[in-house]
Amino acid sequence: KIDGVDIRKMKRSDVRQMFGMVLQDTWLFNGTIRQNLMYGNPKATEEEMVKTAKEAHVDHFVRSLPGGYDMVLGEEAANISQGEKQLLTIARAMLEKAPMLILDEATSSVDTRTEVLIQKAMDKLMQGKTSFVIAHRLSTIRDADLILVVKDGNIIEQGNHETLLKQNGFYAELYNSQFAE
Repeated sequence: KIDGVDIRKMKRSDVRQMFGMVLQDTWLFNGTIRQNLMYGNPKATEEEMVKTAKEAHVDHFVRSLPGGYDMVLGEEAANISQGEKQLLTIARAMLEKAPMLILDEATSSVDTRTEVLIQKAMDKLMQGKTSFVIAHRLSTIRDADLILVVKDGNIIEQGNHETLLKQNGFYAELYNSQFAE
């Protein structure tokens, strides 16, 4: 059940619409930045789109591009950086307003400065939503209510960050190896 509704009685397409996704491999199509953002919610107003873009730390860099929101993203959006692509997909997911999220390694291929912006945007995106976050950079999940540690396809530990560190198990070992001084 999700929010008291038995999802087995729902159409698969209706269940799918309950999820927003931000994946490691960004997906932007050959079209304007505006079209790519509005794809998440075609009924959104221009004002909603710009407000969301500001919340996702996208508006400033978009306005600095030739054409701004009307700039056409070329083949595989090669005319913007990987971090900018990721921020655009986060903004699109925010505009979609899905009650649940799947975030898969959203900060894996960006520089540290961009990672901070992406993390802030993801924090805003996840507010009030059930979020499934797949991460190897453990800094991206420190504030999660529940962390499931998966090894060889099995859940081997679970808890919040503090609990898992106190258990001194696999999570603590991974965390300490990433943040050892």
